[in-house]
Amino acid sequence: MSGTYRLMEVCGTHTVNIFRFGLRSVLPPEVELLSGPGCPVCVMPQEEIDALVQLAEESGVILCVFGDLIKVPGSRGSLKEARARGAEVRIIYSPMDAVRVAQEKRPQKVVLAGVGFETTAPAHAVAILEARRRGLNNFFFFSSLRLMPPALKALLSDPELRLHGLILPGHVSTVIGSRPYEFIPREFGLPGVITGFEPRDILEGIRLLLRLIREGRAEIVIQYARVVQPEGNPWGQRIIREVFRPVEGRWRGLGSIPESKLSLAEDYEDFSAERFFKVATAPHPEPPGCRCGEVLRGRLKPPECPLFARLCTPENPHGPCMVSSEGSCAAYYRFESQT
Repeated sequence: MSGTYRLMEVCGTHTVNIFRFGLRSVLPPEVELLSGPGCPVCVMPQEEIDALVQLAEESGVILCVFGDLIKVPGSRGSLKEARARGAEVRIIYSPMDAVRVAQEKRPQKVVLAGVGFETTAPAHAVAILEARRRGLNNFFFFSSLRLMPPALKALLSDPELRLHGLILPGHVSTVIGSRPYEFIPREFGLPGVITGFEPRDILEGIRLLLRLIREGRAEIVIQYARVVQPEGNPWGQRIIREVFRPVEGRWRGLGSIPESKLSLAEDYEDFSAERFFKVATAPHPEPPGCRCGEVLRGRLKPPECPLFARLCTPENPHGPCMVSSEGSCAAYYRFESQT
């Protein structure tokens, strides 16, 4: 090998497993791995955290969220702090948990915070369909669901990024397949490999990616073929299209990206928490000193942030990258700075 190969993994699970299994230590020094916008909690902009705090503090509302969200700081504090002030915030493990809460607590209003990429969108769609089937007019949905391909296009349009290839997400690709990534070689001349999550998967994916780079082949290759098909999961895609529609969405670090967020389709807007509660989502700046946005764009590695492991720790986070289990800062802190 000669020169430096800058590769980016755009899945939070890849980021964590690369650290957990010490894979950087077995790679040649010429291979540099960067983390991208693959953590769904991390890419939520500040105003969406504030909106969830507002919803939690509505009188008589039960807010159902995944655990990674509870400590993310917003300009109005975190959901953990809102709960300490008396808000009813429940940690759930499946979107269907929120449906069951709405059934048990009716007529009390229940809001499901929908967070994730294409991987979790079908499960949220099923929950909404089930709430309709049960006639739960006390069930509402706040969408922070996002789409990966538009974000990758925005990311790769940054002339300062200078990547040689992409380690593409296995979970997202299980739903969407490989075809939505074809713009990467066509428009940016870069190869990408859809990779699984076991150490052997990741290392094999990197080996395939380096081979494509050396041979000058800008292609999308599926390493995770035991799960991912080129056409993806047609059922999952269909249910996403039925319940949601793509709209412009703001991403932390990437700004506004056309058709990159999932909003409720017209036939399901009666479930919209934003509309029913008149939630304000005006753009809000990053927390002072937090450079999470630059980490998500691959411009900065977490230890290069002046707050990292000093003022910003998992116990006292200043940004979501230190909170989420899939966040780059949390992974660096857990597996590197503490060893």
